[in-house]
Amino acid sequence: MSYYERHVFFCCNQRDPAERVSCNARGATEMRDYAKQRVKALGLAGQGKVRINQAGCLDRCEEGPCIVVYPEAVWYTYVDRSDIDEIIEEHLRNGRVVERLRI
Repeated sequence: MSYYERHVFFCCNQRDPAERVSCNARGATEMRDYAKQRVKALGLAGQGKVRINQAGCLDRCEEGPCIVVYPEAVWYTYVDRSDIDEIIEEHLRNGRVVERLRI
């Protein structure tokens, strides 16, 4: 049994914008902080539940800011808090992949 039911990694990599686009330039750190707060407020955080983490470069920044949810290895992009809310509700709480945000 895994320590967490689901582990979510937010790419929060920051690059020089002249070199290559990065997730953090699109608000990744703020969205990670929001997701952590929401998961905790909903009682989904902690051992045997959900863990939200920051990751370095996940090397998919060109596809939009990205996250990956394990153990399913489902990759998502997002635009705003409503997308994060949908991922939390549908995938983290109910176990259903949000196909419209999947990359």
